[in-house]
Amino acid sequence: MSVSLSPSLEFVLVTRLRAAGCVFAEDEARLIVSAARTSDELSSMLDRRVAGVPLEHVLGWAEFCGLRIAVDPRVFVPRRRTAFLVEQAAALAPPNAVVVDLCCGSGAVGAALADALDRIELYAVDIDPAAVRCARRNVPDPGRVFEGDLYAPLPTSLTGRVDILVANAPYVPTEAIRLMPPEARLHEPRVSLDGGADGLDIQRRVTAGARSRLAPGGHLLIETSEKQAPHTAGAFADAGLTTWVESSDETGATVVVGTNPR
Repeated sequence: MSVSLSPSLEFVLVTRLRAAGCVFAEDEARLIVSAARTSDELSSMLDRRVAGVPLEHVLGWAEFCGLRIAVDPRVFVPRRRTAFLVEQAAALAPPNAVVVDLCCGSGAVGAALADALDRIELYAVDIDPAAVRCARRNVPDPGRVFEGDLYAPLPTSLTGRVDILVANAPYVPTEAIRLMPPEARLHEPRVSLDGGADGLDIQRRVTAGARSRLAPGGHLLIETSEKQAPHTAGAFADAGLTTWVESSDETGATVVVGTNPR
């Protein structure tokens, strides 16, 4: 059973959403109605959205790379620009690739790579228990989603075997979090946003541990900002990786890529 969207109901929803500052009020109204099973649930969902809860948390899912990714409350919402990270990783992946998705959040990047590539061996890790529970609903093999700090929970059998290591690690400088939109800073876990004083603390740790995990010719890819990219690339080079930067004018996304020499 679901709620039908009559013209009068649409008017009420759109009016409230617009008053709350929702730019795409018509689209949001249709999505909320399509997800609500009862009138009471519709009212609750609308109230949460008007109060500033991210639409994805209200719906329980986010669209990412053509997939519907389950996103629970207090879990980082995958950004559209991160599709560029998926594209770059997919282009570099060999057949039957061993893939590790660090700081996986909802598991969106790993799930998208599994969808784009044939027969990958995918592992995912996040330190946040809520994110791990969510990722286990999104990736093909929930038994390969681990809770813990970066590489620590991964099987030792992956040492020297990883073809593609992707990380959408937090890269917002601590002091800049207060400037983020309320949807992010109030409703997403700080651990998924805070990258330390310069935003690069987690990226440095990912980079420092990458080479021993990568196969010869394997690749590390990290999403970052245009401003931070030179510093991230410098950390890659210091770790002994052959390094370059890819960027998308369309989405404003920046990805630093490093290759483990053969």
